[in-house]
Amino acid sequence: MIELESAIQGKTAYFGEARHLAKQFGLSLCGSWEYDGAFLDATLHREGGETIYLRMPFHVLEGELDRNDAFIEFGKPFVIKHIVHIGLDKDEASLFAATGLNQFQEPLDKDGQIRNKTKWEEIGEDVSNQFASAIADLRGRSIS
Repeated sequence: MIELESAIQGKTAYFGEARHLAKQFGLSLCGSWEYDGAFLDATLHREGGETIYLRMPFHVLEGELDRNDAFIEFGKPFVIKHIVHIGLDKDEASLFAATGLNQFQEPLDKDGQIRNKTKWEEIGEDVSNQFASAIADLRGRSIS
């Protein structure tokens, strides 16, 4: 994991507006979210079973995350690498995977070693800072 220095940390927005804006930056809501917080994720690189993600955490200050009017604040973004199996499992769960009962395999390494850290740090900071500027512009228009 590489923690990033970014202007997004501490920025606030309404969830619906931020989620809509996030799409322009290749960001989407992480599938495992809670009512009081979640992550916006962007795939920075994918090759074989390795994927490098930019992850921007946020928490809810007011409301609940399933509503567009939830007011959120962003935390410190980071870059992670996720490594998954390529091919079929060779254990007792293989039957479930082959029959479609278990559609997801366990990752080989949820937080893999990241090569070229400087490169991914720069890319992650660039995307998160651009998103922060867009959020600031949005907030300037939304609140007087």
